Amino acid sequence: MQSKIRRVSPRQASLSLIAIVFAFAFALLAALLCAGCANGGASTNGSQQASSEGSGDMQVVRIGTMPTEDILPIWVAEQEGLFADLGFEVKVESFDSAPALSAAITAGEVDLAMTDIMRAVKLTESGAPVTLEWVTLGTEPDQGRFGILAAADAPFDTLSEMAAYAAEHPDEDVVVGAAANTVPEYVFDKLIEEEAIAPDAIKTTEVASLPERFSLVASGNLAAAALPNSLLTLGEVQGMKVIADDTQGANISQSVMVAREAFARDHEQEILKIASVWDQAVALIAADPALALEVLSEHASLNSQVKDAYVIATYPLALAESGELAHPDAAFVTPQLTWMAKKGYGAEGITYDPESGALIS
Repeated sequence: MQSKIRRVSPRQASLSLIAIVFAFAFALLAALLCAGCANGGASTNGSQQASSEGSGDMQVVRIGTMPTEDILPIWVAEQEGLFADLGFEVKVESFDSAPALSAAITAGEVDLAMTDIMRAVKLTESGAPVTLEWVTLGTEPDQGRFGILAAADAPFDTLSEMAAYAAEHPDEDVVVGAAANTVPEYVFDKLIEEEAIAPDAIKTTEVASLPERFSLVASGNLAAAALPNSLLTLGEVQGMKVIADDTQGANISQSVMVAREAFARDHEQEILKIASVWDQAVALIAADPALALEVLSEHASLNSQVKDAYVIATYPLALAESGELAHPDAAFVTPQLTWMAKKGYGAEGITYDPESGALIS
């Protein structure tokens, strides 16, 4: 049986490093992971938000997101004026944490949102059902990297070597920092499985904050950490090493655009129009990655070190050749439902319909 994350209290990391990492990671991150705020579009408040429900006279569609690379085509579309001819306004709002974004979805304050499959499941289970409209990153393994970061002087270079080192040094805390029911934890478990390493060969410890997780590795107070691409890149430019990631082998991690179920039911055409704009922006990004990097840097506040090293991803299309929405494949969703149930995180009795994108309880 796969071991659950255990909680520990790591020693205090360097304050100066934490300050640097917080400033960067708060602005850039996801999930899963996640923290800080960059506003990707016009912000709205409750008194200004008219309901988008149940009317053919659509005026505003609100898209919520974390300030990460997963939403880049929407930011590019916004900058290039691609929403201008839709017949309704599109407002994009960035949230400072994944729970805050979930709360906005639950309250009906956003209509569409970029999130991950696990959070979509928890929203549905909590009585705020969402549909999975399309994959924002992750239709191919090299899209949306997650991996395991270790210090530059760590006595191992791969997960297998880390497992062997842990077995040879049982008195040392050779553990990986992660957070329960998040994409980094899921990726870590799947990487362990791919390497045929025993599930309990490398233990994990709960470190919910991404910046803290990073700084503990950098300061030598944590052997390794499960992190998203932005912090892996920051670690690499600071001399640390990635000992495993999900860009090779099986396609493990995806982020998705979701819609509140009621909104998806009443506003299918509006979602299709936004999906078409997404695809136009994907083409612009492929044609001019330098432009896309400038947009990402502005919205996600990339520091100069990371910006210089950052590689813009290729993005999947939101529409299939038929012109219908390219809902996430069941091959992406079902394994995550199975993993959540196995770990005791929920999803028991939840099934997925790839024809409609619905999570069915």
